[in-house]
Amino acid sequence: MPLTPVAMGATQADIAILGGGLAGGLVALALARWRPDLSVMVFERDAALGGNHVWSFFATDLSADGEELVAPLVDAAWAGYDVRFPDYVRTLVTPYRATTSHRLDRVLRQALPAQALVTGAHVVACTPTGVTLADGREFAAGAVIDARGIHDLPSITGGWQKFLGQRLKLARPHRLARPIVMDATVAQHDGYRFVYCLPFASDEVFVEDTYYADDPALDRDLLAQRIAAYARAMGWEVLGVVAEEQGVLPVVAGGDFDRLRGAAGHRAALAGTRAGLFHPLTSYSLPDGLRFAVALARWPGLGTDDISTFCEQYGRSHWNKGWYYRMLSAMLFAAAQPADRYRVLQRFYRLDRRLIERFYAGQSSLADKARILAGRPPVPIGAALGVLTGLGARANQLDQGQLDQVSGGIS
Repeated sequence: MPLTPVAMGATQADIAILGGGLAGGLVALALARWRPDLSVMVFERDAALGGNHVWSFFATDLSADGEELVAPLVDAAWAGYDVRFPDYVRTLVTPYRATTSHRLDRVLRQALPAQALVTGAHVVACTPTGVTLADGREFAAGAVIDARGIHDLPSITGGWQKFLGQRLKLARPHRLARPIVMDATVAQHDGYRFVYCLPFASDEVFVEDTYYADDPALDRDLLAQRIAAYARAMGWEVLGVVAEEQGVLPVVAGGDFDRLRGAAGHRAALAGTRAGLFHPLTSYSLPDGLRFAVALARWPGLGTDDISTFCEQYGRSHWNKGWYYRMLSAMLFAAAQPADRYRVLQRFYRLDRRLIERFYAGQSSLADKARILAGRPPVPIGAALGVLTGLGARANQLDQGQLDQVSGGIS
């Protein structure tokens, strides 16, 4: 179906994307790759696209189309990664990748014409076919896609993943052969704490102090002190901080998709985390944002009604498929004492590598789901069963058949 003709008298585009971050950028790149016949405009509030972030993902998260689209964005690649827990250290040979906001900005500017990127654009209103900026400019479009990130979280329950990350310049090589995706040998504070390290160069390493916490409050200075202490413990002499980012992301244990969708306050199509397109437990958004972008660009109908319907159905399907991961989030936060949450991940990382890969990709099989819960859980059995019972009462998350599939694994 062709796009609805845009109104005359305003700057026009076939598709207007609100937000030039990861989700909006991936949609723009996918449309440029597979639908070059469509005109696209990206509206970003900041001067640069992408914000100030490092995004990482496993190569096994991607389809062939997704790998093709994301290849120009990859800043660094490694053949595997390490995890460290009090009881063991393990190396997994799953390929790992990372990209940055600077690379996303550069690739978008190469892929789209300059007039398609509207930066410094504060969107104050939007409809399914129009955009209004704070400076009074108006833009018409065949369809508007809002990818400006999480705005509100009505009815969502769970906890928070919060972090401070610093890219450190070192006096000497760090000697890391591969990333440390989880170092949980550090002192446990504020829930489950781990440190994450990406060796971008022989003398540069990105170090992130991360918490699965009940409280979203983030003390930047305290986390910076802990990063400095970690660097000293690793024997690194830090010359300076090249870049820094911080964030607080939801870890979703329950909620209502319709209320999440309605929080946008308008009827334009939604994408990215605003549409709930992220892993409920890990908070990873790149794999889901990439899958959505590829699917949208390959969707045969790109009219206004088609895009709104497609986005809502896609988001609802993703939400429904995430019931198992929401259940695990609930068990992590409701059944495990904060100081003992690391035991859940310590147990998980002993499992088969392929199972771990499917878990991060959000594509766990029924056998995977049973295996993760099989045996004696690393949380109090009564608390774990209580979480399952509570979830079973909420039909929007977990029906009785799904509950039966997993509850038998707890003994």
